[in-house]
Amino acid sequence: MLTALSIRDVVLIERLDLSFGAHLTVLTGETGAGKSILLDSLGLTLGARAESGLVRVGAEQASAAAVFSLARTHPAWAILSEQGMEAEDEIVLRRVLTRDGRSRAFINDSPVSLALLRRVGALLVEVQGQHDQMGLADPAGHVLLLDAFAVPAALRDTVAQRHRTWREAARALDAAREAIAAALRDQDWLRHAGGELSALAPQPGEEDSLAAERQRLQADERRAAAIASALSELTPRDRRSSGPAAALRAASRALQRLGTDAEAGPALQALDQAEAALAEAESLLARLSHTAEGDPRLLERAEERLFALRAAARKHSTTVAALPELLAAFQARLAALETGEAEIDALDAAARSARAAYVQACAELSKCRADAAQRLDRAVARELPPLKLERARFVSEITTLDESAWGPLGADSVRFLIATNPGQEPGPLGKVASGGELSRLLLALKVVLAGSSPVPTLVFDEVDSGVGGATAAAVGERLARVAERVQVLLVTHSPQVAARGAAHLRVAKSSGRNRAETRVEMLDGSARREEIARMLAGETVTEAARAAADSLLGAA
Repeated sequence: MLTALSIRDVVLIERLDLSFGAHLTVLTGETGAGKSILLDSLGLTLGARAESGLVRVGAEQASAAAVFSLARTHPAWAILSEQGMEAEDEIVLRRVLTRDGRSRAFINDSPVSLALLRRVGALLVEVQGQHDQMGLADPAGHVLLLDAFAVPAALRDTVAQRHRTWREAARALDAAREAIAAALRDQDWLRHAGGELSALAPQPGEEDSLAAERQRLQADERRAAAIASALSELTPRDRRSSGPAAALRAASRALQRLGTDAEAGPALQALDQAEAALAEAESLLARLSHTAEGDPRLLERAEERLFALRAAARKHSTTVAALPELLAAFQARLAALETGEAEIDALDAAARSARAAYVQACAELSKCRADAAQRLDRAVARELPPLKLERARFVSEITTLDESAWGPLGADSVRFLIATNPGQEPGPLGKVASGGELSRLLLALKVVLAGSSPVPTLVFDEVDSGVGGATAAAVGERLARVAERVQVLLVTHSPQVAARGAAHLRVAKSSGRNRAETRVEMLDGSARREEIARMLAGETVTEAARAAADSLLGAA
């Protein structure tokens, strides 16, 4: 419920801090005292439209903050959790409005969007005004109110679950049909592209292995070429050219002609050693040449395979590593053409079955709603005569929606209708009833539906307008009954209604410092008696008015 409201620099209010208790709180005061300013300030915290004219003259900005104490099961906490806002002891809605018309919104001192402020505020306060009806007058919420009134939650949950199952089955069927249609459109291309890739038969990791093989074969070729080149230098194939071995032998023979020349001996010995080392090198290179033979055909085949894979990858705008997966996808789409009819038949059967289960649950829900509507109509009808609406007829209208509009709430549309005169066709609440009639009708509905909504605080703005005597007393009695289950704030000019309040706030306007200012005070005892007497008698309070006030307070 609403526990506190703080207002700063709003119109005639410079600074005001109010505390609220449970049950019924009444706000009274002369016309123009500023009661509407309190409601406007509360509306700011709930996300109502902000106008720069609300900023008090001489101030740069206005602000209002509303504090709510809620059970942890209240849905507002779930919304804040979705937004990543940690749970606290209270929820504080705050709005700051600057003179240029801009505003900022906060929840628990965290900046939030105006949409989120409105979403949370709608779950905390419901305003029923004589000229600006909200809440019950909005047909969008009627089905939820009727369900909360007398439809088992288990049945509503079953309908919602079966709707989800049906929609999931329908989406799976649509996806399968689209996949088949796409495969049929691309059938020729799939067969051609799939055939090319199938013939190529790419293997996982093949690009890396081929690249490594190619590098190895290229290295082998370079090694074989180097050995062959070295060997050709030692043993020229051209017989006419002399190689190093022939040159060494010729030099040795030339020195041998010197005979036993002691000085030439070492040179001859060195030539003999060089000839032996050359022969050994020739022998080693010959052996290496047998093991280092590069195979150009292997390298050519590896390169052709690698280039073919890379060309295929470029063609399909992918990587070589992804080609096996792409081939599998092509094959799967082609296979789907062969098995698609059977799959679609199975999915179609599942969707039909899920729809039938949903329709069955909707039929049970519709029957239950029809029974609940009759009970609601009778309950509201009992509340109308004391509210001077004895000629009015309230009707809960249930119609079947087109299948395109079926949803988790079922297949029904629910509207609350009213006929205020005999012979009149029932019509929408906000269009048939006058302001006063609508306010009292909404009060009758609230008496019956109190507790069916998660909103813990109701605000009524002059719901008793235009009635007096027994009717006003009936209005007050019903407001007190509603306030037994939810918190009610009421702006009233009726002494019979004001006497029913568990708490009484008087709004007054005073003049000082060359300007008017609105103030609010809590009334108790004699002060409350005097206020109700004023409401009865007008400007001049008589002893008879005070006695009547005592009577009203005693009856309440």
